[in-house]
Amino acid sequence: MGKCKRSAARALDWLVGQGCEVAAVVSADPDRFTVAEQRLDLVAERHELPLVTDGELYAALDDPAGSRLDLADVDVVISFLFWKRIREPLISLGGVGCLNFHPAPLPDMRGVGGYNVAVLEARSEWGVSCHFVDERFDTGDLVAVERFAIDPESATALSLDIESQERLFELFRAVLGRVVGGEELPRSAQGEGRYVSREELERLRRLRPGDDLGRKLRAFWYPPWPGAVVELDGRDLTLVDERLLDELAAVYRDAGRVP
Repeated sequence: MGKCKRSAARALDWLVGQGCEVAAVVSADPDRFTVAEQRLDLVAERHELPLVTDGELYAALDDPAGSRLDLADVDVVISFLFWKRIREPLISLGGVGCLNFHPAPLPDMRGVGGYNVAVLEARSEWGVSCHFVDERFDTGDLVAVERFAIDPESATALSLDIESQERLFELFRAVLGRVVGGEELPRSAQGEGRYVSREELERLRRLRPGDDLGRKLRAFWYPPWPGAVVELDGRDLTLVDERLLDELAAVYRDAGRVP
């Protein structure tokens, strides 16, 4: 179960390549910016795997006889950047468990907006995590957390996501490699942590007096999505600076999008 990201697509490809039988795939719907290499649904189709919605998955668990899916003897349920709360009986379906791969260090940063907060708070370290899923977002027992150094004076939300996705894929291979090898996964309680809601993230996005402008711009730089915003004449306007414009110009030139 996952988003349309290169890391998620690579993870499913890798899993099939290990000879694992995948009973079903739940993929996000691609938007107009999604390229083929990010599409989890295309990987499923290429390997002829059942592609379903999460609603169909829960229906199959409620009524196995009336479903085309065979969910008997499932070893592990995988959430790779899946954006919805997972609930029973899916949490308890796998013999090994239900695992979530989260693009932030736990329990430091639960919920959304981890990259943005990391840049806003000038953190010099970030990380990615794998944990068992429970009834709440990002609170289940930890399997592994990989931490790595980042440059707090140059990182953007986009650059941090690019590095984190590569790290998350490597963590996925390490953890699922142990599952495929028949090893028992470690687990440890998270303890207290920090949760960022969508509402808090949107409040942080707005430029306010006293903000470090350059840091704020970098913290929300993730085109084509809205960046740091300021309200003018009743409209929210995204802010950029010369450095960010230079980055966009380089991308346009590389793509031949110049006159």
